[in-house]
Amino acid sequence: MMASAKRGHHNVTVRDTIIKLDSIRDRRLLRLDKKDKANKNNRPGASAGQLNTRQDTTPGAGGLKSIVKSVAEDSTFVDNENKITYLYGKARVTYEDFELDAEYIRVNEKTHLIFARGAIDPRTKRYVGRPLSKSKNEKPVASDSLLFDYKTKKVKIWNPASEQEGNFISGGQAKRLNENEVAYRNVIFSTCNLPYPDTHFGIVITKGIGEKKRIISGPAYLEIAGVPLPIGLPFGFFPKPDSRSSGVILPSFGEDQKLGFFLRNLGYYMAINDNIDLTTMATIYSRGSYEINTNARYLKRYKYGGSLTLAYGSHNYGLPGDPAAKDFNITWTHSQDPNANPGTTFSASVNAGTSTFYSNSVNQSNFNVQALTQNSLRSSINYGKTWANSPFNLNISLGHSQDLAAKTVNLELPTLSFNMATLSPFKNPESVNQRWYEKITVGYSLQATNRLNNIPESELFKSNTFTKRLQNGMQHTIPIAFNTTLAKFFQFNTSINYIERWYLQSTRIRLDRGSSAGQVNQIRDTVPGFNRAGEYSFSAGFSTKLYGTVPFKKGNIQAIRHITTPSISFAYRPDFGDPSYGYYRTAVSSATVPYPYYATRYSIFDGLPYGGPSPGKQAGLNFSLDNTIEAKVKPKSTDTTGTPKKIPILQGLTFSTFYNFAADSLKLSPINFNGHTSILNQKVNLSFSGSFDPYVTLVRDSISGGQIQKYIRQINRYTWQDGRFPTLRQFTFSMSSSLNSSSFSPKKAPMPVGTSMQTMSADQAQRLALMNGDPGAYIDFNVPWNISLNYSYNYANNYSGSTTANTLMISGDVSITQKWKIQYNTTYDIKAGKLSDATSFAIYRDLHCWDLSINWLPFGFYKSYNVTLKVKSTILQDLKLSKRSDYTNNPGFN
Repeated sequence: MMASAKRGHHNVTVRDTIIKLDSIRDRRLLRLDKKDKANKNNRPGASAGQLNTRQDTTPGAGGLKSIVKSVAEDSTFVDNENKITYLYGKARVTYEDFELDAEYIRVNEKTHLIFARGAIDPRTKRYVGRPLSKSKNEKPVASDSLLFDYKTKKVKIWNPASEQEGNFISGGQAKRLNENEVAYRNVIFSTCNLPYPDTHFGIVITKGIGEKKRIISGPAYLEIAGVPLPIGLPFGFFPKPDSRSSGVILPSFGEDQKLGFFLRNLGYYMAINDNIDLTTMATIYSRGSYEINTNARYLKRYKYGGSLTLAYGSHNYGLPGDPAAKDFNITWTHSQDPNANPGTTFSASVNAGTSTFYSNSVNQSNFNVQALTQNSLRSSINYGKTWANSPFNLNISLGHSQDLAAKTVNLELPTLSFNMATLSPFKNPESVNQRWYEKITVGYSLQATNRLNNIPESELFKSNTFTKRLQNGMQHTIPIAFNTTLAKFFQFNTSINYIERWYLQSTRIRLDRGSSAGQVNQIRDTVPGFNRAGEYSFSAGFSTKLYGTVPFKKGNIQAIRHITTPSISFAYRPDFGDPSYGYYRTAVSSATVPYPYYATRYSIFDGLPYGGPSPGKQAGLNFSLDNTIEAKVKPKSTDTTGTPKKIPILQGLTFSTFYNFAADSLKLSPINFNGHTSILNQKVNLSFSGSFDPYVTLVRDSISGGQIQKYIRQINRYTWQDGRFPTLRQFTFSMSSSLNSSSFSPKKAPMPVGTSMQTMSADQAQRLALMNGDPGAYIDFNVPWNISLNYSYNYANNYSGSTTANTLMISGDVSITQKWKIQYNTTYDIKAGKLSDATSFAIYRDLHCWDLSINWLPFGFYKSYNVTLKVKSTILQDLKLSKRSDYTNNPGFN
């Protein structure tokens, strides 16, 4: 059989166009059709007028009920004598529900056969235009060539390639027997979507029958990367589900130095329905320890989605017979589609459990260094409601925070926030020029909570914890403000703020003399009963902007502009520590000879959720000075707009302080400053802050317990009175930058559809929501390199000494090739001259249908490595090979 390719009349044979044909298996296909060859030699040349020529084959004597429709882009030739139609160049044939596209198609009316194949491109020498066939609602099947009997609807395909719900069938031959059965011969049932994968894990089915939801196989054997393995089956059964299916998760074996031999992650996956699934895994150790983990994932498309994980572990790291450490952890994430219920939101992020869970159950945290080294756990469940066409909104939340080092828990059960947006009660909507009173604004905010503070883990679930230690409170805030412009250049603003707090309990402190001389114990009691605390404050001030410009006649810089924003305001707040308010009391110890009495002043609202009013009268001035500096640069010669470019030099530098006229001494507060800017075309961010002490501080020595100790005394005298600059008490400097190869590219390529959260389809969103947490799944091989730098310097001066901290954090990745990527993460202590113990490296290799990942912690307490080779297929995501050296196997582990 001979046929012509596209224009140019390049002669090709079937032997040239079929890839990896077997001389015995495909002998029928390799026979040359003499009639076809003769027709090829007699076929007239294609012309431009023959483009898009259509030929309809009418029903013959066979009694066909439908018409075979055909079309070709290059040319069409009809052999009326033999009733054969030849289609060249992007040909297409349809018959009832059967569709076929190929580079070359031959339709024979006498035998009711349609033959299709591709062709070799004369320029690239590649086989192009492979047949792509589709029947009814089935998925398309690509092949090297096929033969279709449109009367019996039987199809024979050479080297097919089709997807089967996350798996792929490729190579060999396939013959469709009827609508429900397909015969396979030497096909590869694999995880790779390439027709002839270089790297794949597959099962070669020598003979088999494929049905809608299963493949019944005869002799079959395993093959990896084209290499057959001596592992075979005389017969087999391979499911092809159109939905998720339940099944057993195979475990891994190994040994842990402390816990013994283990059977790790033996489990069962249960596909409950299309909206929820359940995965349960357990790990058993030979020395009696065990772990169990249950994860439920749910998704209601266009409404909500999330996951819930319950984990429990029993470990014995001590001697045989010692009690085991019992740990548990619960994590829950829930998110709601914003369009599901407009005006209402609900979300959850829960991570709670015993403080030793992550350190004892490293397997359940997948040996994640960040999880192992974290110091706290936090949770929040939030419900929000916004009323349309009203200024009101409501938010209710449950909160949890846990200090893993101190083993204490804080709970909020719950916290309520009801807010009203600021209103202008005197504003006339129809007025054009507002009067002064129309600019007055009023707001309102209500906060309420029930809280447990610093509860030890061991006491959290005791019966008297909630009855004795639960604190509750309510806080009302009413801000009233007025803003206007005076003399065109000055912005005047004034405000009155009122805060009212309600509590159902208060604090009392009493002093009890201890057994040692001079020792006094402070005892805190909680007294039930309603208490309120009201406070108010007033402020009024002016602000303006001053501009200064320095022009340059030469060079690329046209001018430098300095903008300064000074502001001054007067603030007043009465002394709520005055005994007339009753907010503060004094606790006095009993006086006995020879011991004198001791006294301490305290607030009856100490330790309560919103505290109480602060003592001390304030009547003073707030000073603030903000500065920005920018340069105007001439446009480049290539810039057709001719607009000068503004480059920020200093994006902000602010100085602020407060002078309290009501104080009897030390009226001037510390002078605070902060600033930020960016350099290298906004790629590197710089920020700094600190404070100056304007008063003279004396440092004296004293002797206590036979040792010299320093004490500090601040006197009411400014440092500049002694000719000295104010003392720098605190200073921080940080520099951060996140750079990658795209940072230096002037043009940003458009993002393809489906590659971001905003452009992904509903099916992609469902797959993402149901995807297991796996860092390797989010590796972007399209970015050649990426680096994040964070440098921080901290200085603190307490007069008797100073402390400094100097650290550099580096993280990022680099693509060695298009398939190799290396990630790194470390912190370097410049002062100590050493790297952090949490330094880690990761190597990722994209094997197309496989993923290879190597994670390595080279030193420190968590020194370990982990090598994982796994299948990308979502259905076979548990099919993986793993080799890991746990940190518990380190010789230095205690």
